[in-house]
Amino acid sequence: MGTSHIFCPLPVQRGPIALAAIFAILIAPGAASPALAQGSAQGQAEAIVLRPLSFFKVNDLDFGDIIPSATAGTVTIEPDGSRSRTGGVTLAGDGGEPARFAGLGTQNRQVNISLGSNMIWLTGPGVRMRARTFEIGSTPTAILSTSPMRFRITSALGNYNFPVGATLEVGANQAPGDYSGTFTITLNYL
Repeated sequence: MGTSHIFCPLPVQRGPIALAAIFAILIAPGAASPALAQGSAQGQAEAIVLRPLSFFKVNDLDFGDIIPSATAGTVTIEPDGSRSRTGGVTLAGDGGEPARFAGLGTQNRQVNISLGSNMIWLTGPGVRMRARTFEIGSTPTAILSTSPMRFRITSALGNYNFPVGATLEVGANQAPGDYSGTFTITLNYL
């Protein structure tokens, strides 16, 4: 639907009233038209559909931000998320979290869990750093190794999740930058 506007010429007048009338006529078409605004944005949705007897990584192991010194030290992320240090390492900020895995099996099913290697190397711009003493969050917590350790799925739905922490060895005068490495968790459903 359109809007039409008819303008009739006004007799020329002098003074502030004439200016006000001309201003009102010029503004009227804009005021009569509805203001239309439209915008759009996109969101993202994700889902993981598990097949029975499977598992996946929820998040990576993150030792957080650290500040080295002239003395070597360690940073430990516990399965419960707490972070501690030894030696000349300073913890910066509140960062750091254990790795977390989740999966789907069947209630009362036994599962063997093992680690691909008892230690890994994190590489970056400086001398590589060693991560060791991987620990799985269970009751009680247990050190993971290349030898399988067994747990039982207790959930009636068969779902489970577990965190994994570790200790990072930080060298004296470690070069700043991002360091990363990969570790492997293996589950065998019995």
